[in-house]
Amino acid sequence: MVDLVLAKDLTVGYQGRPQWSGANFQVLHGEFAAVIGPNGSGKSTLLKALTGQVGLISGELRIDGLDVGEGRRKIGYVPQRRNLDQDTVITSREFALLPHRARRLINRSKSERAASEALVEESLRSLGIADLADRSISTLSGGQLQRVYIAQALSQQPELLLLDEPLSNLDIRASAQLAKSVSELVRGRKVGVMLVAHDLNPLLPYLDKVLFVANGRVVCGYPDEVLTTERLSDLFELSVEVVRDSSGRIAIMGDFSEAHHA
Repeated sequence: MVDLVLAKDLTVGYQGRPQWSGANFQVLHGEFAAVIGPNGSGKSTLLKALTGQVGLISGELRIDGLDVGEGRRKIGYVPQRRNLDQDTVITSREFALLPHRARRLINRSKSERAASEALVEESLRSLGIADLADRSISTLSGGQLQRVYIAQALSQQPELLLLDEPLSNLDIRASAQLAKSVSELVRGRKVGVMLVAHDLNPLLPYLDKVLFVANGRVVCGYPDEVLTTERLSDLFELSVEVVRDSSGRIAIMGDFSEAHHA
């Protein structure tokens, strides 16, 4: 099977200046991968490289066997949380239909309109928010709104979902519920997911892989092999300690301000 995402000796940055370099990793179809690391390390840059928003300095990056220019049509991208006008009256269903309207698919014929609407309805159902279809998005909670954003991306039938900080500003319960919903999408639809997060703990029960971005490097592997004191100390080139409590939650301890950020 062709890797869904494949990076070989990849260097990415801005205006020719690397933010991280020498990255080698792969994400398979139907895998759930978290992208974590300190602020400014280049987590969001990784997603932007996949969507073509940031150019590659060197190396190779392929999406389902295609270069980024062709492969990005297989991607559903949810950027960092957007601020909404409190007077917004568009419903969840209408919001999820916006990309279809932008491509003018919904206006071509009744059958194509119906197909687009069916994809949106199924996406809302799969994320457990079908009952919110007729609610204005300005009335939704943070967790509900994140599900609508994901439903919008999912309705375009991507092979890969890129989610940038979807758990930010959510409480513990909403974070856990959203992590579970994303995991169910991965298992049920065989969609690959790369999710940028600060707090890894809501995701730990569901993850297949972790990509840790720090100190100008990207390390990828199974959670148990990446999230160790030895591996992260080597990555950061400083003393880092990974502490686990009796329930399996982890804390990564260290003075990350000493780590190099491009």
